[in-house]
Amino acid sequence: MGEARSAPTVGQMVLGMRLRDLREKAGVSYDVAARALHVNQTTVRRMEKAEVGLKLPYVEKLLQTYGAEQQEIDAFLALAEEANRPGWWHRFRDVLPDWFSLYVSLEGAASRIRAYEPHFIPGLLQTEDYARALLSIGFPHGSAQELERRVALRMERQELLSRPDAPHLWVVMDETVLRLSIGGPAVMRAQIDRLIEEVQRPNITLQVVPFSAGPHPGMGGPFQLFRFQIPELPDIVYAEGLTGAGYLDQRSDVVAYLEALDRMGTQATSARRTENFLRGIRKEL
Repeated sequence: MGEARSAPTVGQMVLGMRLRDLREKAGVSYDVAARALHVNQTTVRRMEKAEVGLKLPYVEKLLQTYGAEQQEIDAFLALAEEANRPGWWHRFRDVLPDWFSLYVSLEGAASRIRAYEPHFIPGLLQTEDYARALLSIGFPHGSAQELERRVALRMERQELLSRPDAPHLWVVMDETVLRLSIGGPAVMRAQIDRLIEEVQRPNITLQVVPFSAGPHPGMGGPFQLFRFQIPELPDIVYAEGLTGAGYLDQRSDVVAYLEALDRMGTQATSARRTENFLRGIRKEL
C-alpha cells in the first residue's frame, strides 16, 4: 500500500487522525475497515498514524465504509492529495535527514514554538555566518557544497518568522550559549546584534538563564515544544538526548516539559531585561 516513511508531513498526520476519528464515530472496527480494503489491520493502523502514504483509492473506500457523504469524501480526497505533496524542504533532501524532515514540517505548521537551548543560538535566530561556522563543526567531513546547502536550508527556515501568520517563538537559553565562541569574536558580535534586533519583534520572546541562577529543570538537553491551531494536533515536543532525539505527544510528557519551561522562565531574565543583558555581553566582545 505504499512505502513506509520515517517523516510524514503535518498534513498527513492530521488526516490520519481524522480517519481514526471518523472510523471511531462510525463504530467501525479495525477488522471491518481492513476487510473493506482487502488488507490487514496493521495497514489501517499505519494509515491513521501517518506511517504510510495516504493512497487516495484506499482513503475513498474507507470514507465510504464510514458512511461519509460524497461531498465530504471529495473534500477529504483533495486535502489528502495536497498533503501527499512534498514540502518546500524536499529539495534539500540531499542534506536533510528523514528524521529532521518532520521537525521542519512541524515548525512550519506551528502557531507557537517554545524552546530551551543550552548550547547554541536556535537555528531560527542564527546569522548566516554563525550557522556556517556551527554546521562546519557539526559536519566536519561534508563538502563545501553540502555545507552551503545546509546553510541555505537554515536560512530558508527562518522565513516563517516573517510570514503574516508567523508563529510566536519563545526561547529560553543558557548564558553559555552567548559565551561559547562560534566562528570567532566578529561572528559572535554580529550574532548578538541580530538577537538584539530580533527581541524587538512582537512575535519573538527571548529569555536568558544567567550563570548566577544556578541549576534548573532543563539541564538534560535542548528541546522544542510545538503548539498548533489545528484542532486535531496535540502539542508535540521534540527532545534531544545523548544518544538521539524523539517526538513526544503524550499529555503527561508534554506537561513535564511545559512545567520545566515555566520554572526556567522564572529563573531567567524577564523579556524586558533580555535586551540589556545582551548588550552587556556585546560590550565584552
